[in-house]
Parts: sequence; C-alpha cells; structure tokens
Amino acid sequence: MTAGTMAVASVSETPRATTQGRAWQRFIRSPLALLGALALLLVVAAAVTAPRVAPHDPVRQSLARRYMPPIWVVGGRAEHPLGTDQIGRDVLSRIVHGARVSLLVGVCAVALSSTLGVTLGLMSGFLAGRVDTFIMTIVDITLSFPALLLALAFAAALGPSLTTVILVLGLTGWERYARVVRAEVLALRERDFVEAARAMGARSTRIVVRHVLPNTLSNIIVLATLQVAQAILQEAALSFLGVGTGGAYPSWGQMIAQGRDVVTVAWWLPTFPGLAILVTVLSINLIGDRLRDALDPRAT
Repeated sequence: MTAGTMAVASVSETPRATTQGRAWQRFIRSPLALLGALALLLVVAAAVTAPRVAPHDPVRQSLARRYMPPIWVVGGRAEHPLGTDQIGRDVLSRIVHGARVSLLVGVCAVALSSTLGVTLGLMSGFLAGRVDTFIMTIVDITLSFPALLLALAFAAALGPSLTTVILVLGLTGWERYARVVRAEVLALRERDFVEAARAMGARSTRIVVRHVLPNTLSNIIVLATLQVAQAILQEAALSFLGVGTGGAYPSWGQMIAQGRDVVTVAWWLPTFPGLAILVTVLSINLIGDRLRDALDPRAT
C-alpha cells in the first residue's frame, strides 16, 4: 500500500474503535433503550428456543379444553398459563412460535429491501445523470402507493405463504433506503477523500464500496432497525386480513383475527398476541431511536 493510499484510507475511515466506543457509551445512557434491548433479547431467545420453551405443540387441539382462561382467572390451569383458544390450542405456545414468524419476516424482509434499496441508492447518487433520474422516478412512483395496500394486493394475488410475505414486504420497502443513501452519496461524492481516490486512479466500484458506503452505514443501520418493527406490523396486518403466512404457521396477527369475534367471552385470545406485538415493536423502536442518537457524529 502506497503512502497516498494510506492517506486516503485514513481520511475516509473514522477510527472504528473510538467511534464504536463512543456510540456504545451514548447508547447505554438511555434506560429506555436498555429496557427495550432486554425485552427484545427475551423475544429473540423465546423465538430461537421455541420448540423447547413452549409448553405444548402450538397446533395440538383438544376440544375438552377449549376456552380455558389464564391461570390467574377462576377455572384456569397451570398447564395452560395464558389459556386456550376455540379449539383447545395453548395460547402461550402459539405466541412463542408466532415470535419466530414475526422476527423471521421482519429480518428477512428488511435484509431484502435494504440490499435492493442501498444498491440503487448508491448507483443513483454516484452515477447521477440519467441513471439518477430513472431510479428516482421509480422511487417516486412506488412511494405514491400506500405500502400496506400494495403489499395486500401482491399477497392476495400470490397467495398466503411465509415466502410470499417476505418477498412482498421486501420489495415494497426498498425505496426509503434508496432515498436516504442517495442523499448521503450526493453529499459525499464531492468530498476530498473521494476526489483523492479518483486522482489516484481508483475505479468507481472501489470508491463506492471502500470509501462511500462505510460513511452511510450509520443511517442504514438506524433505518433498517426501525423498518424491522414496521415489517412486523405489516406482517401482522396481512395475517389479520387473511393473506399472511397462512395456517401452517402460528402468527400473532392471525391469532388476533381469530379472537376478535369472541373477545367478550375469551378476552385473552386477542389480548396476549396484541401485547406481544406491542412489546416487540416498542422495543425495536426504542433501540432504533437511541441508535439514531448514538450513531450521530454530531452528538456529544
């Protein structure tokens, strides 16, 4: 590596250890963020170990135990802490297994949308010209449609399945990444370290990957974190409307839909899945909000 290359690298890359240390210190100053991280960790742990921690098979039916109330209500039993549903399935087991579906959809959909959106955003901002105009036109057209309505139309056309929900949510959320990354790249492409890399004969691909992309990662991480929460809500909404993951997998939105008609008789059926969604989404949002402040280079 030549002295010039080392100089460009030193200018374009912030000392990672120092930056990460300061970001971590800013993050742990927030009790709400730590509480959200703990709650999310419990949800993730329950999802990963669902077959072991769930007290029963989530699809096992027993008509003799239908509408059994939670353990603290008269008539409840310890073997079904959160009660049972219309056909005797254990509510706690279905909630634990439903966490796997929600987190899997959220993470995979965001991974797909962020990969597509970041790639197009880098191309739009760095290449500019007709490429920028074309990509931003597609972004504007996509943003003109309500995201949930667009996802509902595609899910209804393709049929309910786990793969369909991931693809639909992944392909309807990329435009936000494209806009954010494009704005960052437009500000970075004229910086001194990019000009120095060009002067040294570095290819455009190397400049983008080596010097431009690392300086946009903080915004991408924050946006991706918040988008996971939104994807979980969208999956729950699609399942509630009957076009989600289908009946093969327990889903929080599906559980709420099945319990809404009997809420006056068995209030626990829609309540506990709703609380699971609330806790998970709130935890992710608390983490995302704090990450936005922690990764802000202007923060002290």
